[in-house]
Amino acid sequence: MRSIGEMARDSGLGVSALRFYDRAGVLVPAWVDPVSGYRWYEPGQLDEARLLARLRRAGMPLADVRLVLAGWSNADTDLVRGLLQAHLRRLELGLSDARGEFSALRAVLAHRENPMTSLRTATVRLSVSVPELAAALDAVRFAASTDPELPMLCGVLFDIEGEDLRTVATDRYRLAVARARTTGHDTGRVQIIVPLPLADAMRALLDGEETAELTVDGGRVTLKAGDRETAGQCLDHDFPDYRRLVHLPDGRRTLVDVAALRESLTTGPVRTSEPRNQDGQPCDLSVLKLADDGTVAVCGDGDEAQQHHIAVNRDFLHHALTAGSRPELLLEFTAPRAPLVIRRPDDEHTFSLLMPVRLEN
Repeated sequence: MRSIGEMARDSGLGVSALRFYDRAGVLVPAWVDPVSGYRWYEPGQLDEARLLARLRRAGMPLADVRLVLAGWSNADTDLVRGLLQAHLRRLELGLSDARGEFSALRAVLAHRENPMTSLRTATVRLSVSVPELAAALDAVRFAASTDPELPMLCGVLFDIEGEDLRTVATDRYRLAVARARTTGHDTGRVQIIVPLPLADAMRALLDGEETAELTVDGGRVTLKAGDRETAGQCLDHDFPDYRRLVHLPDGRRTLVDVAALRESLTTGPVRTSEPRNQDGQPCDLSVLKLADDGTVAVCGDGDEAQQHHIAVNRDFLHHALTAGSRPELLLEFTAPRAPLVIRRPDDEHTFSLLMPVRLEN
């Protein structure tokens, strides 16, 4: 007999996935310990588990997976071949439709004016508090992307409007926003994307209490702090309109002790994601539950999903809590499929969003 851990290791299905498929009646263990509830599988079930993993990776609906497994066990090759071919046709039709839609979107993009172009060509000189700019960079740096396929996200957006300089970073799975106040620029709006190496070089200069001078001249940005200076070219790309991404429905907010929550994340239950992270690898998930009394707990597999349960990448949440730089932070729960928001209780302009992971398994 194989334990559930051995089945997970050898089949490519996570432990939580095996539990889900047991409850769904798709892959039922040969024996369940009546005392501990621990699941055990016969050796022959490993092939079924591997087949199930392949079918799910190919996106086959669960109803069809059931029939494939039933046909497979009965050696009904006609049924299995028919289901595989039908699913392949659906995928091909879906891809054809997607290509058509994307082609239409490219045509629309080709005829649109680029609103960011004018925002990047202005010349701006302003002063900014060194501690505020340092804090603004620290608050968002963790969320920046390193994906070469999306170079417009491999930097920190400096969004300058009036006396506000907002720093923004996102890798699609998380987004962080912070603000530093400026003087010397009170008209118009300028946006530049500072590449990560240059953003890190800027941060290295910001270790005092004085004022720094920021200059944007076309595609070049310069930061001078005291007698030190760093400069470089901005990324020649458009950053997504982050303001559209932060308009979320009102949710429930609760104040959490950061040290206690980090401890709960470290020692509490962990699930392995069936969806992959941006590196194509499984990631550890923590499921947070907001109780009626405002306390936040890390859930195990036995807890049923409810409105105020949300699963997030555990490492990403650790990073966001660290970047929050406060002993207490506000967590905002809206819905299981809406982002988890991490806010500073004393600064409404600095916050981060973590995309949830659907707990299909």
